[in-house]
Amino acid sequence: MPLLGIDPPFATMGNGGPTMDMNKPKQVQWFDEPEEHNYPAARSYLSLIYPEGDADRLVERLRSAEMVSFKAKDIFRASGLSLLGVSNSHVSKNDDKIQNGVSLSPLLLVRSRTRDSVIVADGYHRLCAVYRHNEDAWIPCKIA
Repeated sequence: MPLLGIDPPFATMGNGGPTMDMNKPKQVQWFDEPEEHNYPAARSYLSLIYPEGDADRLVERLRSAEMVSFKAKDIFRASGLSLLGVSNSHVSKNDDKIQNGVSLSPLLLVRSRTRDSVIVADGYHRLCAVYRHNEDAWIPCKIA
């Protein structure tokens, strides 16, 4: 599966050769599309909030939605969720993936008109790891 490639954090010195820019955070690598197992996970979570038929319809809308991107800090603000730290094992695993250049799966989001917020249907731990790494990072998502 191709990756949404973002150049590594290199700067150019006067001689034209690349050198590592230590002040720039390492770029997060992303898959082009959410992984297949993310959709049942989203359905499981959404079925706690919505009747099963509504949860099924939302997941189908997520499957057919186009990829978009939002900054990590904006997703947090829109969701109203609390930030988990790396003491959480899932956040820690995702943090390790970021540090090692392993691609992450895009988030699955749902706009809730009744809650006036965005529901992170799948990807909460990835969101926390990315935010911890760089709150201005762009995160690819599907949103219904």
